[in-house]
Amino acid sequence: MSIFDVQGSETETSSLLHGTPQKKQKTPLPKLQIGILMLVQMAAPIASMSIYPYINQLIRELDITGGNDAAVGYYAGIIESLFFITESLTALKWSRLSDRIGRKPVLMIGLFGMGLSMLCFGLSTSFWTLVISRCICGMLDGNSGVMKSMMGELTDSTNMAQGFALIPIAWCFGGFVGFVMGGTLARPQDSWPNLFAGQFWATYPYFLPCAVSASVVFVSFMLVFLLEETLESKRKRNIPSDTTGNQHLEESRSNESPSENMANVPLRSLLIRSIVIPLANQAFLSFLDICIFALMPLFYSTPNYLGGLGFAPPAIGSWMALFGIIDGLFQVLFFAKVVDRLGPKRTFYIGISCFIPIMIMFPVMSWLVFSRGIDYMVTIALLCQLVLIVMWDMSLASIFMFVTASAPAKNVLGAVNGMGQVTISIAHAVGPLFASSIFAFSKDHNILGGHAVFVVLCIPAVGMLWLASHLPEELQNRDEDE
Repeated sequence: MSIFDVQGSETETSSLLHGTPQKKQKTPLPKLQIGILMLVQMAAPIASMSIYPYINQLIRELDITGGNDAAVGYYAGIIESLFFITESLTALKWSRLSDRIGRKPVLMIGLFGMGLSMLCFGLSTSFWTLVISRCICGMLDGNSGVMKSMMGELTDSTNMAQGFALIPIAWCFGGFVGFVMGGTLARPQDSWPNLFAGQFWATYPYFLPCAVSASVVFVSFMLVFLLEETLESKRKRNIPSDTTGNQHLEESRSNESPSENMANVPLRSLLIRSIVIPLANQAFLSFLDICIFALMPLFYSTPNYLGGLGFAPPAIGSWMALFGIIDGLFQVLFFAKVVDRLGPKRTFYIGISCFIPIMIMFPVMSWLVFSRGIDYMVTIALLCQLVLIVMWDMSLASIFMFVTASAPAKNVLGAVNGMGQVTISIAHAVGPLFASSIFAFSKDHNILGGHAVFVVLCIPAVGMLWLASHLPEELQNRDEDE
């Protein structure tokens, strides 16, 4: 043995004796289960985003505004917000129910409600039927919080970044499909008059994208049967063991009672700083994020004389689909690497710092339209905004990691994510209504050249930079508690 071998063995022995920390090897993701979960996750953005390319045109055609194009934003914001208003009233109850009865039953109820509401939306011929269909969807949907709980239960501290990066990716790809679907299939009697020439399609010109979306949702409903239950107290009752005999049965019996007790812990006991700070950041982030995606189709569809781009639904669907697909590719290829290198807090900071530049791009495009018309410079500005939105979206997966890591035990993961989903739903309810109303008010009264909404939204963005500084420097290691 050489002297180098002796020195190496002494160094290893010394490291073991002194407990020098070594980097933990990454646990492989359970690819099949996470793959099925992400396919189910994609149903929500496909269904919800498919209405965005045509919702403003639908409001005009129903004559809800009495021909006032500037007021379309008010009603679009109301319809977009209704889902989240009703969801905020029920999301926590669904998430807490999933802590008791399991994740799968709650997922199936949410998917069934979503599919039913999309069919109702496509058959709507008045403002109030649109309202009712969106309320049905929100009331029965508790899936977002439950899916984050399932992702938290399928991952550990070594692969959490990889797992949670997939959630916004599923939204991006689902949004891509939804935008294309809504823009392409809306008013099929105009695009394919030979196939859709009947009176039905003249009466319900937006039923086709809704029906296709509902079909996707019902396929996802069937995929849930292939998912394994991730709630620990329910898994152990259903998973036999050939290797450990009665040991697992005894562990199951001993663990059932604590699980049930933890699942019923009072919410007040969870309102601690380590949980509230990530939830507050998530609420601000969700508010600003939904404002971006409410303003984009509204700005794209607004006529040129009001400072918009004047795009038709197919063009709106194509641009937003491009955003979705490039964003999704970036997150899947680079997000986990960025988090490994910079850490989740720095990644979060980089993302939220992009909001103000994103807002600045809207009046820049408006100025370009007024001065040059729609030309290559507008395309360049759209692509620059796309890059900024891709960077912004890194903050979404980052905050999901902080919220999940803040749960003191896995048996209250549903409750913590349920509280998070309530804050998201409230932010998503207020965001589109606030952003589209200020947008319409700015255009109606020509405040700051019609661009007051972009200035107003920069105020909470500055506040969020301060709030983010209170996040922990490192994620809590959940594996140490297990």
